[in-house]
Amino acid sequence: MYTILLVDDEPLICRGLSNLLQASGLSIGTIFIANNGQEALDYLRLEDVDLIVTDIQMGTMNGIELMHQAKIMKPWVETIVISAHETFQYAQTAMRLGAKDYLIKPLNNEQFLDTVRNVLLQMEKPSVPGEELLSNLRTNFQMESPNESKNEWLNRLVKGEPLEAKKIAEELSGGFGVSIDGPYFAVFRVKLELGELPAKDRGLLRYAALNIVNELLSEERKHQAFYSGDDELCVLIEWSEQEYNETAMNKIDQLEYIGRSLHFHIEKFLQRRVFVGISQILKDVVFIPTVGLQAARALRWREEHPDHHVFYYGDYKWGSREDGSTAEEGLAQSNGIVEQAKHYIDENYMKKGITLNEVAHHNHVSPNYLSYLFKKYMNCNLWEYVIRLRMEESKRLIETTDLRRYEIADRVGYESPEHFSKIFKKYYGISPSDWKK
Repeated sequence: MYTILLVDDEPLICRGLSNLLQASGLSIGTIFIANNGQEALDYLRLEDVDLIVTDIQMGTMNGIELMHQAKIMKPWVETIVISAHETFQYAQTAMRLGAKDYLIKPLNNEQFLDTVRNVLLQMEKPSVPGEELLSNLRTNFQMESPNESKNEWLNRLVKGEPLEAKKIAEELSGGFGVSIDGPYFAVFRVKLELGELPAKDRGLLRYAALNIVNELLSEERKHQAFYSGDDELCVLIEWSEQEYNETAMNKIDQLEYIGRSLHFHIEKFLQRRVFVGISQILKDVVFIPTVGLQAARALRWREEHPDHHVFYYGDYKWGSREDGSTAEEGLAQSNGIVEQAKHYIDENYMKKGITLNEVAHHNHVSPNYLSYLFKKYMNCNLWEYVIRLRMEESKRLIETTDLRRYEIADRVGYESPEHFSKIFKKYYGISPSDWKK
């Protein structure tokens, strides 16, 4: 059963779509309704949402901004956009952010349900684990032989010497028709844990992973995906000047979104543990070996953090660790990041629109890494901590002041008093008005 989040600042539209979905016969378990982007983010943080249906124009946070935040938070959540504006720029941006469709109001009920049905069908999770999955792959997957020469040249480009990189890129273009243009590049290394499988099955799973990578990135970004060693894939991603200068999403957030999306989908469909190492973005072909090395080094951090899965090179203080610092010093660094984040939240939890990536950028680490460290050392995720502070302060205000509900909601960071009441009741099991009594 799937969970759907409806987001529109017109309550009648939300109720109408909810009724339509409930009567559709589709495999839908829960439908949440949010009347603005901030409410929608709370549901995303607290619930396992599979599909967002969102309007474009909504108060302080529009649907495009919501999609950005959703992709950073949970890259696998699918989105359908609805809008009263048949604007090419909105539609283009929404589709580039991965929207499955862009529907114009007033909605055609059948068209809307068909779109939802198609999205849910594509999201079907595999129900056959282990040997059955391998058996299905053996039967239904026609594995093509990899172009060994092309793989070798791409590996030479990523693992070679910077001075040779430009020459290798030119030879790739001439010999294999592989255009390496950039001028901005990043590398993702994907490590598959395949265990003690026969060589043929290992090859089949590596090939399936390569296909998943290519399918995910085919419309997202120009890239080259290839084998780079035992049970490891390498993905070289390019940005043109125009793409790189688009300010829609912070570059670290964009790298993290791609890395987490690769991890989620490969692990979901192959049902094997997967780790991803991510480089920074550097400009010029000569730095491709550098970003290749960065991704390899980032991936090695899984040895210290086996319960983490996506590693960004820029999160780690490499100089101090490689100069022989101890595990205790590494622990102190991690604790320092968490303490800085906690201090920032303590000072800003009442701010409307505060997000995980805002806290992460303030601490100069990726949202993914901060989220991992915070949960590891605080025994709760970062947003649960924000809610705890908001609820404790709102309870104090209810007990010690005569402020009205909307005033308390405003003071602790909520746009809507109704949404504040929902969160309060979920947290304490009683409404704010009943607590006051």
